Amino acid sequence: MTDTTFHLKKRLAAREPIRYWQLGAIAEERFDVPDQPMEGEMDPFFFLTKHKNFIPHEYPCRTIFAQRYRGKRPDVRGAFEGMRWWLPFGSPRLDLSGFWFRPTRLSTWARTYIEAEEAGTAKVRLGTCGGAVLWVNGAEAGFMAPYSRNLEARAEYDLPLKAGLNQIEIFFDDLAERDARYFFQLDYLSGPKASVALPVPCESEAAAKIEHVLDGMHFDRPAYLEGDVTLLFTTPLPVDVRANVTVEGDFMSSERFNHDFVLKAGDRRLVIGPSEKAPADFRHFRVTLDAGGFVASRSLGVEICHAGPQGEAPSSLAARIAETLDEISESSERDTVRAFARLASGRSGADTDVMIEEILPSIEDCHDCADFSLVPLIWSRTVWGEDIGGRTRARVDDAILNFRYWMDEPGNDVQWYFSENHALLFHTSAYLAGHLLPDATFRRSGRKGKDQNAVGAARVRAWLDHFEAWEMAEFNSAPYFPIDLKGLTALAALSPDADIAERARNGIVRLCEIIARSAHHGMITAAQGRSYEHTLCAGRSLELSGVARLLWGKGWYGRRVHALPQLAVLLRDHGLVVPDGLAAVACHETDDHQEWRFAQGENRFAALYHYKGRNFAMGSAVHYRWHEWGYQETVLHLRIGERPEAAVWINHPGETIQFGYGRPSFWGGCGALPRAHQYRGLAVLDFSTFEEQPDFTHAWFPVAEFDESLIRGKLALARSGRGAVILIGSSDLELVQEGPSARAELRQYGRKTRWIARVCDASSLESVEARFAALSVEEAEDGTLVIDDPDYGRVLFRKDGSAQAEGRTIAPQDFPVAGEIAMLTAK
Repeated sequence: MTDTTFHLKKRLAAREPIRYWQLGAIAEERFDVPDQPMEGEMDPFFFLTKHKNFIPHEYPCRTIFAQRYRGKRPDVRGAFEGMRWWLPFGSPRLDLSGFWFRPTRLSTWARTYIEAEEAGTAKVRLGTCGGAVLWVNGAEAGFMAPYSRNLEARAEYDLPLKAGLNQIEIFFDDLAERDARYFFQLDYLSGPKASVALPVPCESEAAAKIEHVLDGMHFDRPAYLEGDVTLLFTTPLPVDVRANVTVEGDFMSSERFNHDFVLKAGDRRLVIGPSEKAPADFRHFRVTLDAGGFVASRSLGVEICHAGPQGEAPSSLAARIAETLDEISESSERDTVRAFARLASGRSGADTDVMIEEILPSIEDCHDCADFSLVPLIWSRTVWGEDIGGRTRARVDDAILNFRYWMDEPGNDVQWYFSENHALLFHTSAYLAGHLLPDATFRRSGRKGKDQNAVGAARVRAWLDHFEAWEMAEFNSAPYFPIDLKGLTALAALSPDADIAERARNGIVRLCEIIARSAHHGMITAAQGRSYEHTLCAGRSLELSGVARLLWGKGWYGRRVHALPQLAVLLRDHGLVVPDGLAAVACHETDDHQEWRFAQGENRFAALYHYKGRNFAMGSAVHYRWHEWGYQETVLHLRIGERPEAAVWINHPGETIQFGYGRPSFWGGCGALPRAHQYRGLAVLDFSTFEEQPDFTHAWFPVAEFDESLIRGKLALARSGRGAVILIGSSDLELVQEGPSARAELRQYGRKTRWIARVCDASSLESVEARFAALSVEEAEDGTLVIDDPDYGRVLFRKDGSAQAEGRTIAPQDFPVAGEIAMLTAK
C-alpha cells in the first residue's frame, strides 16, 4: 500500500476517538505451553459478572503468557504493511475481535495521520485488552501491556505534533483464547485543532462515497424465505468497483462461501443470488469493495430459511422422525451430527467417513467446542461402528483415547469447561467413551476405560443432581437447549447404568416442557440467559424450530443442528415418549391465556415470567441484576401473530459494531441490565447505562414483518394477524433507516431510558392506540412504579420485584424451579 496525495479527512473534536485507519493483516501463531492439568469445576455463575462484563477464569496459557509479557514492552514483530482500510461505521474502536479455537498469539499493525493546523502537544488515551506500542512521526510515544483477557485498560500519552501531517502507528497484540476482544481505541483528548487524514489511493470524494455506501448498505428484507438475496445502497456507487461477498455461519460453522462481482458506477444494489440456493441459517455476509485499490469491508447478517420446499410437517411422529433424519443427512452442514444422521438412516459409506474425517482434526487437537462434535461421534462409533470404514474407525478410536475430558487431565487447550452445557458433554463423553473402550488406556488421564467410565459416571450423576435442583444455569437459552439435549439423549440411549438413563430421560422431557411453555406457536419467545445475534435475529432456522417440528409438527429446519437427529433416534429406537399434551402448550390455540412462572440457576438466581395467548407471547426476567453490567442476557422478548419473524426484544447494546463478536454484542445480551417488570401483557424496562457504554437503548422492530405498524413520537405500534404490541418510550423512538438494521431497529437515546411494552389481541392499530397510548408510569416515593392499565386496573411494580394487580401479588422470590401455571381469562 503506497501513500498518495489523496486523503479521507474527518475533523477531530476534543475527547473524540480517532476512528479511521490503514490496517495490516492479523498475524497468527499458536501459543502452545507444556501440557498440564487445571483446577476448577463447573461454574454456574460464570456469566454473572462482578466487574463490568469480565469473565475471571484463566487458563495456564494465559498465566504463562502474562508471566512473560505482562507489564513489559510488547514484542514488536514485523512492520506496517497496509492491506485494507478500517472504517468505523459508528464504532469508536478498531475492532478485530473474533473466535479462536486454540490459544493463538495475534499481532497487527495500524496507521493513520493527524493533520494539525499548528504545532503543539496532543494528549491521547489508548485503550486495549492486550499490548500496544504507539509511535508518532517514527518516534515511540509509549506502550501498554495489561494483557488481561478481554478486560480493557487505558493509558494516556503526550504526542508532539508538527503543523501538517503527523504519522501515527500502532502495533497491537494479544493472546486469543476462544472469544477474544481484540481491539484498540485511541481518543484525542486535547491538542491543536486537527483532522484525521487517512491516505487513500483514489480521489477523496470517491472514498467518502464508498464509505457512505458501506455505511448505509442493508438487505432488502429482514429475512429470506424465497427470492434473491439483495443488498441495497442508499447512495449510488461513485466509481466502478470489484466486490467480494463472503458468506459464513456462526463462529462455530466450518462453512464459507465466496462470491465475486463487478459493479458499475451508479449501481444501487448488489444481487447476490437466489436464497433458495443459499445455505440456510442466520448467515454473516462480509462485503468487501475494492475501488481502485481502496479496499474496505462491512459485515451484515440475515436469516435464510427454505421454508417453502420443506412444506408442512408430516402428521405422524414416525414420518417426522424419518423426515428429520433425511433432512439432516442430505442438507445439514458436514460434521459429526450429519454423519450420525446418515449412519442412523442407513447412509454409511465413503462420503459419511469423509465427513467424520473432516471434523476429526478439531477433536484430535482439542479445539474449543470439540466436545460438541465428540458426543455424536461416540454414539456413532458405539452403535454403528461396523458401518464406519476401518481406517476411519481406527482414527476415531485414537481421537477418543487422546481427548482431554476434563480440566484435571493434562492439556494446553482452551476448551470451555466452566459452563453447565459444556460440563455435561465432557462428562457424558468420558463416561460413554470409557464404556466403549473399557480395556484401552486413555492417554491424558492414564486410566483404563473402565476407570474413565467410573469417573465419568460420578461426574454425570453430580451434574444431574445440580440440574434436577436448579436446571439450566444459562437460563432458558435457545442456543443451549440443544446442547443439553445432545448430552442427555446420548445418556438416555447409551448409558449402561439404569439410573443415569432414567434421569437423563426425565431431563429431556423436562427440557421439552420448558421449551413448550416458553414457546409461541412452536417458536421460543422468552427471556434468555445466553443469547447471540445469530440466535435472536433468526427464528425458523434455529434448531428449536426443528425440535418443534419433530415433536409437535410446527416448525422448520435450518442447516446446522446439534441434537435434533439424536432426539429423533431416541424417539425411534429407545422408546422416549414426550407427553402429547405439550403440543397444545407449545402451539397455544385456546381462548384463555397461560401465565408461566419459574426460576432457573443455582439458588434460583433467575426468576422468569411468561405470558401468552393465541395471538401473542411475552417473557421476561424479573428482578434480575437491576442496573448491573450485563453479559449475554435477553431480558424481554415477545412475538405477535403467527409469523415467526414478527418478534420484538429490547436491550442495551454491548457494542456499536453490528454482527461483531462482543459479549454482549449489538443485539445479543445487555450492556447494562434494566430494572424489568411484567404483569400479564404489560411490561416496563428502566435502563440506566454507564458513561463508557453506548448512549442508547433499542428494540428489534422489523417493520416489513408486520401487517401494519406506526411510529410517531414516543409511540411505536405493530400488528401481525390478530396480535399487536405498543411500545412507549420515555423519549422519542427513532426508526433506523440505513445500515444493517434499516427499518428493523427502534432507538431511544439517552443514559436513562424507559420502555413500556403492552401486547394484546387486536384487529387494528387504531384500537390499540386508542386503548393503550395513554399508558404512563408514576413513580412513588418508595420506588414503586404505578401504571393504570385499561384491562388490569392499577398495576404496582415494587422495588422487591413483585407485581400487584387484580387482587393478586406475584413475587419473584416465590417462583419455584418446577414452575407454576395459571390459566387466566382473556381480557
